[in-house]
Amino acid sequence: MSADKSSQLLKVSVVIVNYNVRDLLRQSLRSIERSLVGIPSEVIVVDNNSVDGSVGMLAREFPNITVIANRANIGFSAANNQGMRLATGKYLFILNPDTIVEEETITILIDFMDTHPDAGALGCRILNPDGTFALESRRSFPTPAVAFYRMTGLSQLFPRSRIFGRYNLTFLPENQVATVDALSGSCMFLRSAALIASEDTDAGRGEAGLFDEDFFMYGEDLDLCYRIQKAGWLIYYTPDTQIIHYKGESTKKGDLRYVRLFYGAMVRFAQKHLSEEYPKVFLWILHLAVVVRGSLTILGNALQHPAARDLVTCFVVMTALGLFRSFQTGLQFPPVFYWGLAPLFAIIVTVVIAAWNGYRGSGPRLGLVFLGSLVAVTALSALSFFVKQIAFSRMVVIASLPACLLLLSAVRLIPKASKRLVRRTLVVGDLHDTNVLAPQQLSQHVLVGIATHNYDHDASSNLPNLGTYEQLRDIARVHDIESVIFVSSSLTNKEIFALMQKLAGTPVHTYILAEEQDHLIGKASIENLGSRMLLEAEEVIGALRSHTARRVSDITAALVGALIHPGVLLISKIAGPHSRWARRYERIRQWTAVLLGKRSLIGFDERDEFVPAPEWKLQTGVFAASEMLGPRLKRPPEEIEQAYWYYVRNQSAVMDWLIAVRALRGLV
Repeated sequence: MSADKSSQLLKVSVVIVNYNVRDLLRQSLRSIERSLVGIPSEVIVVDNNSVDGSVGMLAREFPNITVIANRANIGFSAANNQGMRLATGKYLFILNPDTIVEEETITILIDFMDTHPDAGALGCRILNPDGTFALESRRSFPTPAVAFYRMTGLSQLFPRSRIFGRYNLTFLPENQVATVDALSGSCMFLRSAALIASEDTDAGRGEAGLFDEDFFMYGEDLDLCYRIQKAGWLIYYTPDTQIIHYKGESTKKGDLRYVRLFYGAMVRFAQKHLSEEYPKVFLWILHLAVVVRGSLTILGNALQHPAARDLVTCFVVMTALGLFRSFQTGLQFPPVFYWGLAPLFAIIVTVVIAAWNGYRGSGPRLGLVFLGSLVAVTALSALSFFVKQIAFSRMVVIASLPACLLLLSAVRLIPKASKRLVRRTLVVGDLHDTNVLAPQQLSQHVLVGIATHNYDHDASSNLPNLGTYEQLRDIARVHDIESVIFVSSSLTNKEIFALMQKLAGTPVHTYILAEEQDHLIGKASIENLGSRMLLEAEEVIGALRSHTARRVSDITAALVGALIHPGVLLISKIAGPHSRWARRYERIRQWTAVLLGKRSLIGFDERDEFVPAPEWKLQTGVFAASEMLGPRLKRPPEEIEQAYWYYVRNQSAVMDWLIAVRALRGLV
């Protein structure tokens, strides 16, 4: 976008900043393509150094899109500015990569701007993944009073109040056109002339400029909207069209980083624009509120941490056993048992589990639960021989071992088991597309029926036809539906949005089946349907490991390899040089390289066409991460890349062992 252009050939330029949301970006671009049909336009994607293959996907599947591939994550504002400077459209459509637009969205927004020449920026209805209205669709500026109501929760307690509900304008009907203070940066339709003066700029109005790059994340949209209004333009909100925003940000609202960035942006905005209008005491109050909110977040996160749960569980177990023993024997335990011994027991258990990274990742870590409980029982039992005042507690301490094991295992396994339960799922689409989907193996979904545009009881279908789109809410209620999959090849985005709103307020999870029919998109997550082995690996999801944790896992594997090495060698000699056991021996004999750190148990294979990025920190491996897909075969580079990326994000010691065992079994 340049001020010296005498004419603009394009009607609209779409600018998207992407960071590691490849599959969501793909769906967003497909929806944009449908919305841009017949409109002179361009699409510019700025990639902030993604490592999930986004740039490669864009080159292969969207060759007509302009791509700016940054070598570092320069932030939302700076990346948007890169795209906006290249844009040549009369209008700029700033979109997040985790959004889906309706087929008529861009046409409706263009028509609104054309008929409202005073509009500098325009926003529309933003829907959450469950179809409900997203409050960030329209906002007020965070003046000290508005920010205070937001931080203290008064805006949530009194959303209909014109005083307390000002930040998200919750007192206004969501289906009413309105002039507002600010829009969400996830969906902003801007007039180029409002940003940089041109021949289209009206007399009496100025230019607002681009995004302020001092706002790394959050607040940049408020700042730009403020400057647009200061330049003499209006900000509008229209309910005539809508988008879905999956909200796949890397920063979640329960994180301290979110509090620091979001509310820090409020303070920065107030310092930049409101410092002359309000006394300094109000800015001090804002700073204090951010500190208090951050402190409460730290406390809340600490109380929700699994370590806090284990501390309380172990303390309650020993205290309860002590009370039971006192009641049973008629002897009163001294106070030191309750304020000294019971807390010490809980602390030892938790510290041992934490020392071995037992609170990292999503695995149950039952071995560490046993180790922590055993160490605590052994330490306190030994202590009771030297401290006579607690000798009476020896039986209680010993009884705490099975009790803690039972309870700590239960709190780990029960939630995990509940997540593995399959959901009763309804497929919404035409008969042909639902028949294609039905035979596939879906993770955590059991397909109970379909809903089509016109109900036809006699039509041939792999699944029972339970009704029509109009009956969707009743079908979900009557058949106890827990998940609904919308087939995008059968439905327009506008139809999907309308159907999702029919389910608003219900506990039903909604997903969109991507057009290539190997991805389900829902709540900023992607479920892969095409790669069966990847789905099986999801059962052992763990956290990214430190170098130390990886080395411990590799050394353990090397020692196991050393133990079985002689036996496998003997069997391979008997079976012959071309046998399956000979090929297994070729892998197992590399235990020395693993022990010395020259190789990793799981890494990459130099023979694969895809070479992992250096920042993934993968060594050459005895087994390749791509072998989670099965035996080494000639596979497309994209499929291999997907396997490596999955491993990098979800690696754990358990996953390493499963890949190794699967690979050894598959050697033929």
